Amino acid sequence: MDSDLDIEFKKAFEKISALKKGVAPDVMLKFYAFYKQANYGNKFSANNGLNVRSAFKFNAWVQLNGMSSDEAKKEYIALAKTILKS
Repeated sequence: MDSDLDIEFKKAFEKISALKKGVAPDVMLKFYAFYKQANYGNKFSANNGLNVRSAFKFNAWVQLNGMSSDEAKKEYIALAKTILKS
């Protein structure tokens, strides 16, 4: 059974994924990093794409090293609320 935090995280993810307006690239990197940290923790894996975009995404995730899954979910939710309000 999912906790309230898990349910709120899933709802925030769905709303951000369905968002039609553009979101700044630096904010999207934060969403990506919080999502990866919430779901995979410190089990970092870089995809084989040796491009700049992949490097930025991986770097954003690694910067959250040590953050708990619950904390990453809370940060994702807070960021989503900020973006959805604007």
